[in-house]
Amino acid sequence: MGSKSISTSVPTDFDLIVSFCLDWWRNHPRCATETAGRQVSMAWQATAELIRALADRRFPLAEFLRQSSFMATVSVTPTLLVAIPIAAIVSIQIGALVSQVGATTFIGAVNGLGIIRQGAPLVTSLMIAGAVGSSICADLGSRTIREEIDAMRVMGVDPVRRLVAPRLLAAVLVSMLLCGFVVFIGFATGYLFDIFVQDGTPGSYLSTFASFAVASDLLVALVKAAVFGALTAIIACDCGLNTKGGPGGVADAVNSAVVSSAIVLFAANIALTQIYNTLLPSKVL
Repeated sequence: MGSKSISTSVPTDFDLIVSFCLDWWRNHPRCATETAGRQVSMAWQATAELIRALADRRFPLAEFLRQSSFMATVSVTPTLLVAIPIAAIVSIQIGALVSQVGATTFIGAVNGLGIIRQGAPLVTSLMIAGAVGSSICADLGSRTIREEIDAMRVMGVDPVRRLVAPRLLAAVLVSMLLCGFVVFIGFATGYLFDIFVQDGTPGSYLSTFASFAVASDLLVALVKAAVFGALTAIIACDCGLNTKGGPGGVADAVNSAVVSSAIVLFAANIALTQIYNTLLPSKVL
């Protein structure tokens, strides 16, 4: 009998490059696009469920209060420990800079507005992404791998209405409270450093701050905080409800939630800051 020759085709360099590009597309851009679309859909559904529940007076108030208390508990102390040194560093650097240019009388305006417009929202975004986002994702991820979420769906309970909507509203509320807390702590820290460390005068600090600050500065900071809280809640809930792979998957989901939230929040901060500066330019004396 004659032996059959088996022909094997060796992939060329072009085939390897095409295969690599297809694998990269499936694992990165397409996956990221699908995740973003899923999160936008969840945000729309959660907002609609929240409005509907409030209108029908069927809002899970107990779950909302429990989540608000939990988020505040896990985030207040880290926020305080981060806000004080950041405000001190900002005050020291601004004091050194204005001394070089001979504008020490404006240190109150520069320091105070810097903390309100950027310092407080940035600290809030980091704490929301790190503390609140990780706690939300870990909680929902643990429920997912224990099949509690599937059991809720089998019983006809919508997880978005029961779990996501209360956490969304709680995250928005806690974020705004944290931002106001950071504004107070940061301004007080900068004031004390200027008076007791940099030999400033209380009257000059407060008068220059009052000359440049407007109510919209604080309002925009609170709006930023509300947006940060909503984005973090949606991203964390999505990562938690789509956890796979057991306990190790929970850790991966938490890591993904924190990193994704931080990136999205910094991008949102840039966009909101640019919109604010365009619509409401800085006051000129």
